[in-house]
Amino acid sequence: MKGINYVTDNKNRKVAVQIDLKIYGKLWEDFYDNMIAEQRKDEEKIPLKDLIKTLKEEGKLDESI
Repeated sequence: MKGINYVTDNKNRKVAVQIDLKIYGKLWEDFYDNMIAEQRKDEEKIPLKDLIKTLKEEGKLDESI
């Protein structure tokens, strides 16, 4: 497949893949976003209003927002 290269070990087993981001960049972003979402699915959820309040209190967000 054009733009996809496999990296193999000394026994010729595929251990990694190189993806041409000029060709598949958008697809990679979607794949990566899904990986991150899967990793975080069990994390505590914080309501947006609470997050904004905390960030303002910590001085990490402008008060005008």
